[in-house]
Amino acid sequence: MSQARVIVVGNEKGGAGKSTIAIHLATALMYGGGKVAVVDLDIRQQSLSHFFKSRKAWAASAGADLPMPVDLGWSPDAAKLAGDAEVGLTRLDDVLGQAAEVADFILIDTPGGDTALSRAAHGKADVIVTPMNDSFVDFDLLGEVDPVTLDLIRPSIYAETVWESRKIKAAVRGKSIDWVVLRNRLAVTEARNRKRLEERMIALAKRTGFRIGPGLRDRVIYRELYPFGLTCADLSPTVRPVPVSLSHVAARQELRALSQFLGLSVQPTDEVLAVAS
Repeated sequence: MSQARVIVVGNEKGGAGKSTIAIHLATALMYGGGKVAVVDLDIRQQSLSHFFKSRKAWAASAGADLPMPVDLGWSPDAAKLAGDAEVGLTRLDDVLGQAAEVADFILIDTPGGDTALSRAAHGKADVIVTPMNDSFVDFDLLGEVDPVTLDLIRPSIYAETVWESRKIKAAVRGKSIDWVVLRNRLAVTEARNRKRLEERMIALAKRTGFRIGPGLRDRVIYRELYPFGLTCADLSPTVRPVPVSLSHVAARQELRALSQFLGLSVQPTDEVLAVAS
């Protein structure tokens, strides 16, 4: 596993934007020249797998040369793994071992819940990326606050799970896991509770050791390109399934900022994203 950097996108709450982050990080890494293997552990929804299946079909139809992840053959039998944790864990070890031999990065998308596969993936991570919506509803999974004063009381369930994974990896391999929490899907307008939430996140970060990073705003572009298997990193004069606007340029800048914060390869410049007349 030392040959590949393992990035786990995790949060036990659904709807936080895990698959969106995973999809965009994978394409950014590929455009940065990295060989990327993707593993979709959200066995029921399979958003990451569906995205790259659509990407392959769209590229073939359009005659477009798009970077593709390393095919590990994980998805076809993934549904069988849901009912047998032991088989699933063995299969995960096999897949990650194969990926480590051929990929520079292994990107794992996890489900919005606590599963044996998800916990195992967290323990193998070099980087854990946790997107959360800008609200106390999502923060509740990371930290418990006093209902009267809103003072931070203690870390919550998911934070404790990551803490345990970091301790184990530090003991076994001599280095800890880099944990980054992203304030994701920020509204364009300033939210009333944003300052209060930010103060609690900073306090929790000091206690649990995560870094607070930039996420992706709630933009239409991230949703409208998904059915094609495309992201803002793919847009060019020859790859343009939707009209390009300044919003697309801003989206690519957000993705670049996220990649740089995580210390990952970044995508090319925005020269190809000149606004269409």
